[in-house]
Amino acid sequence: MKKSKRWMIFLGLMATFTGSAAFPLGADAQAGPFSAEARQKAEDLLKQMTLDEKVGQLNQSAGIVIPGLANDKPDDLIVQGRVGSILWLTDVKEINRLQHLAVEKSRLHIPILFGFDVIHGYRTVFPVPLAMASSWDPEVEEQAQHYAAQDARAAGIEWTFTPMVDIARDARWGRIVEGAGEDPYLGSAMARAQVLGFQGERLSPQSVLACVKHFAGYGAADGGRDYDSSYIPEELMQNVYLRPFHAAEEAGAGSFMSAYMDLNDVPASGNHWLLTDVLRKDWGFEGFVVSDAFAVASLQTHGYARDAEDAAYKGITAGVNMDMASQTYTRNLAALVREGKVSEQYLDSMVLPILEAKYDLGLFDHPYVDESRVDAVLSRPEGLELERRLAARSMVLLRNEDHILPLSRQLKRVAVIGPLADSTHDIEGGWTVEGLFGNGSKSHPVTVYAGIRNKLAKDAQVTLVSGPEPARIYPGLLDRLAGHKPTPPPTPQEIEQWIAKARMAASNADIVIAVMGETANMSGEAASRATLDLPGIQQQMLEAVAATGKPVVLVLENGRPLDIRWASEHVGAILEAWYPGTEGGNAVADVLFGDVNPGGKLPISWPRTAGSEPLYYNHNLTHEPEDRPDFTSRYWDINSKPLYPFGFGLSYTTFRFANLHLRKTTMGVGDTNEVSVDVTNTGAVAGDAVAQIYIHQRYGSASRPVRQLVGFQRVTLQPGETKTLTFPLGKNELEFWSPQKREWVVEPAEFDLWAGEDSTATLHQTFQTTQ
Repeated sequence: MKKSKRWMIFLGLMATFTGSAAFPLGADAQAGPFSAEARQKAEDLLKQMTLDEKVGQLNQSAGIVIPGLANDKPDDLIVQGRVGSILWLTDVKEINRLQHLAVEKSRLHIPILFGFDVIHGYRTVFPVPLAMASSWDPEVEEQAQHYAAQDARAAGIEWTFTPMVDIARDARWGRIVEGAGEDPYLGSAMARAQVLGFQGERLSPQSVLACVKHFAGYGAADGGRDYDSSYIPEELMQNVYLRPFHAAEEAGAGSFMSAYMDLNDVPASGNHWLLTDVLRKDWGFEGFVVSDAFAVASLQTHGYARDAEDAAYKGITAGVNMDMASQTYTRNLAALVREGKVSEQYLDSMVLPILEAKYDLGLFDHPYVDESRVDAVLSRPEGLELERRLAARSMVLLRNEDHILPLSRQLKRVAVIGPLADSTHDIEGGWTVEGLFGNGSKSHPVTVYAGIRNKLAKDAQVTLVSGPEPARIYPGLLDRLAGHKPTPPPTPQEIEQWIAKARMAASNADIVIAVMGETANMSGEAASRATLDLPGIQQQMLEAVAATGKPVVLVLENGRPLDIRWASEHVGAILEAWYPGTEGGNAVADVLFGDVNPGGKLPISWPRTAGSEPLYYNHNLTHEPEDRPDFTSRYWDINSKPLYPFGFGLSYTTFRFANLHLRKTTMGVGDTNEVSVDVTNTGAVAGDAVAQIYIHQRYGSASRPVRQLVGFQRVTLQPGETKTLTFPLGKNELEFWSPQKREWVVEPAEFDLWAGEDSTATLHQTFQTTQ
């Protein structure tokens, strides 16, 4: 448990919202994610501010007008010092215009903090977060987000609403694409990497402030339906859902975002236990919390707040510093202070970290965007080179029967089919900054068709049969904001024509590359799915080309696992590319033609069908264990085990794991230990192995998962090369939140230990902990 003097200050203020502070706001207090210098300057500025100006810093205004929602024009509010931040604005000239109003026209000249959802790149779009997690290489996340931070900062964005670290155990949930999958250990590693990528070791004028979201439990929505309630017992919150958030906080994240949904019947944006007891008291977080969009006002919608004033009161006293876009604080918070319901000293404690962030980001000294250098920074060629490399590093080879891959560059006749084969928008995935809200993209993405065309000789015949875009009966959130309407399905005649074209192209080709999956807006916010089928007529097209007898490679572009049971039996090779980004088509071609040996691994358990969800590898034992010899399935009509297990991924070479060794087989509960394993490349080409370490505690004060990831390393090995990899084993790997003891414990027990390439690893040892 981490407690600082600043937290003790906050405790004193929380003790009574109407009384005086229990401790003074002293300059010697620890500054948390912000510097001591920023603390001193922020405190000095705070003493000069009026009540309305303080409330203004807690107000984040929308930079665009959203259809159907009232948006106050920010100009007058800015001049009055009543806007602390603006989001949903990327026009550099408008950013500078509004910043000039704040710095030159407002009484105290406090700059605005501009925020945007820079999820996986700015102009150069990197693979979606689920793809980057598939690299099992935190450096991929850190490099991508560091580059994105440079682009965003040059374009006037100082704050990004990233990383999303929600654990997702249900592929139906649309926002699984924005996170690192189902595992808290892997998720924590990726969370730390993203915070360091955006902020660096310490926030500075070259940084972008990270915002860790959605705090917390958002990914456990009932039925995978976005925004629906989550019901998570405390032990599951502590052991699974909160761990990546805590890792991000320990990495120095300066801000958190509260979630939309009810958590155990208390909305997350009004949840005192989450935002104060856990985040600030237990972890000692000293940054600030912003609500998700309109979430403070939505406390009324939930039936939690009586009216807007009550929503403001419950939001601020729960621990939400900044109200995103709803104007609930702007219109109600000052009155709450004047009426004595919220003390001004408590209000000061909520304003202070926002000012600190602005000082450390250098906004007081350099508030404006240098418009003359924006395009030069955003057009750096090294970004495309980096994106291509990271995209290929994130791809997962799921199937490669008869070594159909890698392909020969001497191919003369290739059929490329599928509605995503030449789609420039979809290959980048959703939440692309320049593609949002109708701004258009300047990234010039490379499609898979173009990447294949680039790889082959000029005289090669590459035939494209795209097929109709899958129909969207209910458009997702971004579709609705942009005014898009449902896409009608193709007519029976059109279906027949497309399938005939695909069949003809396959018949005339030496090989078929089917590029299929979901359009970019089929995953993401408000884009959950009841089924995981290949949308539209893609399955029919795939079966038609396979029936020609020609070899088929399936390349998947998608934001979640899909139902590919048929393909897993009838298609020769399957490459999971996710949404690989701007250079995605070239990266796919690099992997297909063997310039890059795929080494990615699944960060999720791949279900056979939507009826298997939620599905995750680290479940508890039952009285009918699945690993017994006669086990077949939990269902009578389908195998209940994953189609592909967590951590799975093939290579163009093979690896052998041997000599799993523990430095000591008996250790005290407070001791440290070390695990080592030899990994050998037993194939003919160089490749990347991802060594994974799993444990199981056999007994104790609670049932523990059948397997639990506690270590991983990605390593490149030449043919015949062996490397000995070592992993720590101690408190960080063995402790868990005990529901009976209601504390974090390492217990005396016997443990199983496995090492291998995925969560079904068989190389095994045991060890014991003693009191």
